[in-house]
This record gives sequence, C-alpha cells and structure tokens, in this order.
Amino acid sequence: MKNLKTPIALAIACMLGNSASYAAYAAQTSEQPSEQAPDKPALSVLAGENDIEVITVKGDFRQGNLQNIASAVSVLTAQDIARRNAQNLEELIGATANVNFASGSQRARYYQIRGIGERSQFNEPINPSVGLIIDDVDFSGIGSVASTFDIAQTEIFRGPQGTRFGATALAGVINIISNAPSNEFEGAFKLSAGNYDSVGAGLMLSGPATDKVNYRLAAEKYQSDGFIENTYLDREDSNNRDELSLRGKLAISATEHLSIDVNLMHFNFNNGYDAFSLDNTRQTLSDQPGVDEQETTGFSTKFNYTGLNGMDLVAIVSAADSRLTYGYDEDWSFVGIRPDWEYSSTDYYLRDKDLLTGELRAQSSRGHEIFAGTTAWTTGVYIKHEQEDLLRQYTYLDEDFNSEFDTETLAVFGQIDSQLNQQTSLIAGLRVEHRQADYENSNGARFDPSDTMVGGKLVLTYQYDNDTLIYGSINRGYKAGGANTHGSLRSALRAFSPEYLVNFELGYKVSLFDDRAYLRTAIFYMDRKDVQVKINTEVVHDDASTEFIGFIDNAATGSNHGLEIEGAWQLTPSLELYGALGLLQTKFSGLLDEDGKVVPDRDQAHAPSYQFNLGLNYYPSDNWLVNLAVDGKDAFFFSDSHLQQSKSVELLHGSVTYMSEHWQVKLWARNIFDKDYANRGFYFGNDPRDDYQAKSYTQLAEPAVFGATLDYQF
Repeated sequence: MKNLKTPIALAIACMLGNSASYAAYAAQTSEQPSEQAPDKPALSVLAGENDIEVITVKGDFRQGNLQNIASAVSVLTAQDIARRNAQNLEELIGATANVNFASGSQRARYYQIRGIGERSQFNEPINPSVGLIIDDVDFSGIGSVASTFDIAQTEIFRGPQGTRFGATALAGVINIISNAPSNEFEGAFKLSAGNYDSVGAGLMLSGPATDKVNYRLAAEKYQSDGFIENTYLDREDSNNRDELSLRGKLAISATEHLSIDVNLMHFNFNNGYDAFSLDNTRQTLSDQPGVDEQETTGFSTKFNYTGLNGMDLVAIVSAADSRLTYGYDEDWSFVGIRPDWEYSSTDYYLRDKDLLTGELRAQSSRGHEIFAGTTAWTTGVYIKHEQEDLLRQYTYLDEDFNSEFDTETLAVFGQIDSQLNQQTSLIAGLRVEHRQADYENSNGARFDPSDTMVGGKLVLTYQYDNDTLIYGSINRGYKAGGANTHGSLRSALRAFSPEYLVNFELGYKVSLFDDRAYLRTAIFYMDRKDVQVKINTEVVHDDASTEFIGFIDNAATGSNHGLEIEGAWQLTPSLELYGALGLLQTKFSGLLDEDGKVVPDRDQAHAPSYQFNLGLNYYPSDNWLVNLAVDGKDAFFFSDSHLQQSKSVELLHGSVTYMSEHWQVKLWARNIFDKDYANRGFYFGNDPRDDYQAKSYTQLAEPAVFGATLDYQF
C-alpha cells in the first residue's frame, strides 16, 4: 500500500489543491484553533518553528481535523480571504472546486455546488438547494450579506448533508464562522481603498469582560461606486455598494460544566442595482435605476452542557429578522429611446422574512461510547419557523401584489460513529423531516403543501496509516416541494414535488513527504429524482412589452458526476504551490415545458464542466509575501429554459504584502488582465431599437479591481 505515495500523486498535489497553506491542515485535531494575523506566514512551521495553526472543521455534529474527515469539505481561512482581498463570499468562492454562483442581484444570493442550486427568486417562494449558515443562523437564499470581515473560516461541504442540515442542504452547505472571543485583550483595524472609489474601514476589539466572560466586537463599513456606468443619467454610482456589518460575540463559562456562546449580528446593505445593459456592456441606459437592499438583525446562542454522566447536551437557538428590497428598471432604457415603440416600467419586490430555529441534541461524551467503547452516538430534534411576506410593486399590475408564506419544520435525527477495528470505521446517520407550508396571495391563490422527507448517510472509512485515509459514502439529501403562484399558469403546473438526491462518493486523502504536501480527492455520482427545474414562459402585453413568468416543474431524472482534487506542496521554506480542480458532467431528462412537450436532454444550468484554481505563495524574506493565483471555468448554460451559454474564462489575481510584527500593507488586484466574462444570461426581446427581437443578453461580472489594504493589530 505504500505505493499510494507516488511521484505521480505528488505531482498532482503540486498542481491541484486548496489555497490555504498546508501547515494549517496537517496539524492534529484541536477544539479551538489558534488565531493569527490574516497574512502571518503559516508556513513558518515548515521552517522549523513550533507555531502550528490547527484547522478544525466545525460544521458537523463532531469537530474534526480536515485531513481526517471522510467527506468532500474545503476550508477557506482568514489567510485565503486576505490574499484574495475578498470583501464578500462571492469574491472568495472561486478558490474551490465545483462551486459557482449566480448574479442577477448586487451581491450573490444563490450558490451552486456540483451543478445544483437556484439562480434567482421573484414571486414564488424558493426552497434552497445550497444552505448558507453564518454563526449558526440560516441565511439560505438571502446570502448577499456574507461579509468576510473578521471571519475565521468558511467551510464548504460538497454533496448532500441531509443528516446534519436537512432540507436546505440537497447539494451542500456553506458554513461561515467568525472569529471567537480571545482570552486576552487584542484589537485590530483595517483600512482599504481601491478603484471605482472603493473605500472600507473595519475595527475589531476582543478580550475578557470578567473572569468568566470573553467578548468580541467587530464593525466594518464599505462603500464603492461599483463598476457600472449609467450613460443616460451620466452617473457612475447607480450600481453602488454601501454596506455596514456589525458583529458581537460572548463566550461565557457559566459553570464548570456549562458554556454559552452568544452571537449578535446586524447587516445593513443599502446597495443600488443597475446592471442590465441593452448592449451587453457595463454601460446602462436606465432612467429609473433600481436597488438591492437588505437589513438583517439576528442572533444565535449555543449551550454546551457536560455535567451529565456519559453524555453531553448541545442546544442552539437562532433568530433573524430580514427586510429585503429588490427592484430594477424593467425596460432597461429611458423614455424617448424610440418613441411609439418603447415602454417604461419598474418591478420591485419588498420582502419581510422572519426566522426562528431551535436544535437540541444529546451525544455520547468521550470515554462513554457504547458497544464496548467502540461507538459514539448523537441524537436530537430540530424545529424551524419561517415567515416571508412579499409586496410586489409592478407597473403593469392593477394593484400591488401581496403574498404570505409560512413554514413549520420538525425534524428528528441520529448518527452513530463506530470503530469496527483499529483502521476501519463506519458512520450511519438518519434524519426524518416534516415540513408544513401555508401560502396565500392577493390573487386569491392558497396552497398548503406538506411533505415528510427522509435523508441519511452511510460512510465507511479505512485509515491506512497516520497519513492516508480512504473512504466510501452514500448520502441521501432532499428538499421540499411547493406550489407555483402565478395566476396565469395552468392548474397542472401549480404543484411540484420534493426532490431527492443520492450521492455515491469515493475519497482519498494523503499527506506526503513529512507533511510538506497533501492531496485530497473525491469521485462522486449524484442520482437525482423529481428534479426541480426553473422554467420561464413569456407573456406579451398589448403595448409590446414582455413579462416573463417563472415556474418550477419536476424533471423525471437527473445525474451529476465528477471529480474533485485539492492539494498543496511546500517546495521550499519560502515557496508553496496550491490549487483545486473540479470536473463535472450533468444532465436532466424527462422535463415537460408549459405546452406539455418533452424538453431534450441537456446539461444543467450553471454547471461548468471544469473549474480550477492554481496559485503560489512566495516569501522572499520574513517580511514579504507574493501571491499569484489563476481561477478558471468552462462555459455553462445560463438557464434551464434557453440555450444561451457563457464563455470559458481564466482570471489572474495577485497581491504583494509587507508584514511586520503588528501591521501589514498589501497591494492587490483581481482579474488583472481585465477580462470580460458573464455570470448571468437571458434570451428574450427587450430592445425597441431592433423591434424587440429575441436575442441573448448577458450580465458582465467583475472587471479588473485593484487597491491597497492596511491591517494593524494591537
């Protein structure tokens, strides 16, 4: 078996892998990772020092070392955030394999993992396929506010996570964890400036409040004109960003056996939205630019109690109150662009979304495993109440559209982790979830879909030695059904069923050359049943204006399969190579369009056949760091309802950082060669200058952005 560690494997590890320094991943499991400045060289351990940063995956029932977890998980650390100078999750996600996102909004709200995930939301309620959790609060579907300031790590679980997260994790979960309160006083501030009049400032304070209470406070304000120019209004800030993020955390040692972690958060993103261009450029002609705003206040509290004999109790309570306003100039132009042919309208969606969740679980404490000490166990119950009220203000409605959507979720779950022998272990999990929804709108439509869904997993692992892990797993995920709400749809298209997904996966993780390199691979096949697919139908008004109605239907079957490889290689104490590669093939079959005709088999939307990230970290001295990275992805379909595709693209990013004991100064750039590429596309007629002929429209992504950042720790 020693031939597992071959020169071929090392070469792959050199070329393909994750962007965090390997030293951060090679360390053994720890309950509390040590903290360090964002750009402090974690590679120092490989040069003979003892300052090992430990990365622990925290999103599952039990924490564990990333290299020893039998799952396709990527962890992006504070170092990754700093090196890419990512202000938001959407600017960080390109470093991972088989993860994509859709725009159509100022900041990305929806993500796709292994080709599965939503791309937009208008009238209809959405059941997310990819969960987004921030400090134990569920932000699935409203992830625009995923700011990266003072974030410790972002965990990306690829594949269904039904046992742990339930119906919001059909394709996977993105779990964001902010930094924990420190035992000693510390502080930091960050200043940044860049092109497009971008400026940002952040402040963090942390330390002990009493002998038993530690605190952490973080605040950041970020502003930018954005990279869209409205040539009709002669404005460069119609697609601006004005973002405030506030976080507060308490770590309370209430008693010898009870600890309490409290997270408070407030996000106020007052962003403009003016990104639809008739000419497929970053120049718009809108006379009524829109907005994309979100104000969220939330909290979570986690109780850990270890005073019982043989088991520990964990309770998590979370709540969030969100107000979202999304609106745009529907005609994308101005009055007078072509008299007698033009139309003028706006479309606004105002949402109030309230969330309350509770989870109670019991798990065996260490040393009290059952079956002769071989099996750890976890069991628990989860409840969620979610309410979403929508007000739509649209030019062509006789009166405003209102809807109310309430859901109640109850789930029970259990998992056992059994050590079959010294090298082999088995994990078995099961979750049963019941979801009751109640929907009504001002058009008189009422629906009350109810679903009971079952998910789970079986994972067999073989730990060949301390450096090598092989695993095979079967995971079953699900997401709830629902109803299409638009009044003009035929009754046969009203309801859609739950979707189920079974993921078969083989994984291999190995440490190479005395922990100077690593390789993590996963081969997967996902079998999808009753695939929920978004389809659009077109309605032409009397004045030639066009309204597009989206509805969800179930395709008969679908499949997604591919390969993911991550790795890094410490060539010398001053040079590290890293990268990631995702290969993906997708299709769905048996989908019917609105007229009952079978849609030909085709690839799924927002599912590029390959994605990669290649980079290097070079330390010419103890004080300097040079980072270069290339992200790339293949072309992909923009939608399941038309055949328009993106183009393949490769983007170069880089930064140069000077580091001292307490401060760092960095010059950085993303998309250095200013390549134009689209991450959202449409096909319809909307230009009066060519008589509203149907054609392709694309929404261009981020151009070249660059700037400077100062970080100071005290």
